[in-house]
Parts: sequence; C-alpha cells; structure tokens
Amino acid sequence: MTEKVVERTEEKEAPWEPKIIAFLCNWCSYAGADLAGVSRIQYPPSIRIVRVPCSGRINPFFIIKSLVDGWDGVIVSGCHPGDCHYISGNLVARRRFAILHDLLDYFGIPSGRVQFMWASAAEGERFAELVTKATEIIKKLGPNDQFKKRW
Repeated sequence: MTEKVVERTEEKEAPWEPKIIAFLCNWCSYAGADLAGVSRIQYPPSIRIVRVPCSGRINPFFIIKSLVDGWDGVIVSGCHPGDCHYISGNLVARRRFAILHDLLDYFGIPSGRVQFMWASAAEGERFAELVTKATEIIKKLGPNDQFKKRW
C-alpha cells in the first residue's frame, strides 16, 4: 500500500488593489478608454467604468456615495475644456468639482481619493497614463475604511 504525501503550500496573499469607479463622458473619455482597449494599451484592471452622457451631468452626490459605499477611489473624466459635445457641460463640471474638493477636505476625505481628468476620444494612451497615475495615488492612500461601520 502506498502512502499519500500531502504537501502544505503556504498561500500567498495577493497584493491589495484599489477598487476604483470611473465616471466617463460618453463622447470623449469613454471613447478614449475604448481606444485604449482596442489598441491593447495596458492600464490597471481595478477600475470599473460607468458611462455618463457628460461630465457635467455627474451629481457630486454620486462621488460621495461611491466613497461611502466602500470604493477606494473615484475618477471623473470628460472632454477637454472648450471641446464639450454639450458646449459647456465640462466647464460646469470643473466648477462643481472645485467646490467638491473643498467639501471633501471638510469631511476629512483625502483629496487624492477623487481624481478629475480630461481625455479626448483620440487619446487612448493618455487615458491609460492618467488612470495609471490615479491608481498609484489611490493605492498609496490605502483601503478606504473611513466609512466602515465599527460596532
């Protein structure tokens, strides 16, 4: 009768990767993300994309709610200022998010958790670079456990 030898292997924990939600403008940033994917340009797989009609349509409550719900970071991206499909939607977004940064500081949320950027449909490589930089910034901040319930 043969003896079975059972080997124990130590399970190595995978390195922590941040969970990032990205709200992307349909006309520019989403198309830039699509171009990055079609061109096989690598960017961190930890982002989940939500396509919105315009960056000006993103309610700041969506960003705060995302952080409260446990997302480690939020990326908002739209057309370059002056190139909005809806004429001034990205300018509205820029003003709105300048105020949001002050509000996040007031709440004690590190400003690096929320990243705003502009990328056009032809800038797939730029989109990948910006997402990579944003992911590194969020990774340095660590997991978002600020809103975790502690009983």
